[in-house]
Amino acid sequence: MTTTTFRGGITSLTTEPWITPRAYDVAVTNERPLSALPSPLARIIAFVSVLLGGLAGALIGFTLVEIQYDGTSTTPLGLGLLIGAIITAGGTAIIAVLVLRATGEWRDLSESRSS
Repeated sequence: MTTTTFRGGITSLTTEPWITPRAYDVAVTNERPLSALPSPLARIIAFVSVLLGGLAGALIGFTLVEIQYDGTSTTPLGLGLLIGAIITAGGTAIIAVLVLRATGEWRDLSESRSS
């Protein structure tokens, strides 16, 4: 039987002398694995906020073009709607990602302080 001690005092036991222990040959612990993923509820809220931001931008873009355009073609109205939706949904998505990251960091800091 061969024993190997890794950084942090973790010991690995092997019964076969021809097998060289690796850094990942350690005992499995019951600790919660580290994850950068926010909770499913937070992700759902962020997704819905991006959809609502896109809807608001579409309405704003459509209304701006409708006020300024006097022609009979609906192409400018559709373009205003599309461009407004894309710009505001993109901006809302950026804010949502920043909020999710900040929430994840805040959660990790509060957990490390409590332990």
